[in-house]
Amino acid sequence: MQVIEGAKTPAPGVVVTGRLDVDDVAGLRDSGIRHVIDLTLDGETPGFDEAAAVRAQGMGYSNLPVRGAGDLTLDKVQAFDSLLRQSPRPVLVHCASGNRVGAMAALRAAWLEDRPLEDAIAIGRAWGLTGLEDAVRMRIETGPPGNAGP
Repeated sequence: MQVIEGAKTPAPGVVVTGRLDVDDVAGLRDSGIRHVIDLTLDGETPGFDEAAAVRAQGMGYSNLPVRGAGDLTLDKVQAFDSLLRQSPRPVLVHCASGNRVGAMAALRAAWLEDRPLEDAIAIGRAWGLTGLEDAVRMRIETGPPGNAGP
């Protein structure tokens, strides 16, 4: 499903992309997207109320702000997992570039699905992981913060 230029479909019913703008929203609905999960902070898109625009088009909307490496916590990964499981398909998941989405997907694979490190990294890359890969590798190797191990 090519919803937005450059979008990826890393799993059935899941589309991943970078930042959305006001012109993208109607196209999402027309492409069949039923829910949007936004990992950006409100301040990243001043002048564009994504939640209101998405809901006005009849789609569901969830926001789970991920600031960067410091927010790659077990709590955030569990919240990400919950949103993915509860969102009707097809669902679009995005941040500014897809990097934070990929980081969350890799950690979800490692911490919640017990996938080996390289499998989790490959999943993360398929979902958009780039610049956060070193931070993700470190977290997978050491286990979720506050835990004795992976």
